[in-house]
Amino acid sequence: MPHSIITRLFTFYRLLAGCVVCFVILHANNAPAQESQKGSVSGLPLPRYVSLKSDRVNVREGPSKEHPTVWIYTRAALPVEITAEFETWRKIRDWEGAEGWVLHSLLSGRRTALAAPSKKEPLVLTDKDRRTPVVKLAPGVIGALRSCDGKWCRLTGKDFDGYIQQENLWGVYPGEKIE
Repeated sequence: MPHSIITRLFTFYRLLAGCVVCFVILHANNAPAQESQKGSVSGLPLPRYVSLKSDRVNVREGPSKEHPTVWIYTRAALPVEITAEFETWRKIRDWEGAEGWVLHSLLSGRRTALAAPSKKEPLVLTDKDRRTPVVKLAPGVIGALRSCDGKWCRLTGKDFDGYIQQENLWGVYPGEKIE
């Protein structure tokens, strides 16, 4: 009889220890995310949004001119996200998730955004009151980000100037504030 109590206690403690280990692992995975990392070359946050300076930007397989060009962007001001740095090269990602390496000199810190590139319907830009329609933007239109309050952004372009809900833009993080 005492042997069976010891066996049950031992089993109970093994089960309890397993639960503690699971709790620690789950707690570590659900811990709040740390602030963004800093680029090893620039010291700027990673990831971060920038835009293309030129209407011809070679995207390479790796961070050198010896790596083959995998495609060429032909749209100046297109927003891209820098995800890594290596010497004078920046690894970027576009709104479709395509990634590659470009020379840092082909990128600009000027913030731009795409109007809901994945939607099929035009988006309404509003006046300062956030209710009065100003213009409809086709999906994929690029505009300059003038400001964002975490929910709404002021987007300007050659023929438009208005406010759009931040969730309808690619090129700004959810809740990000820009002054």
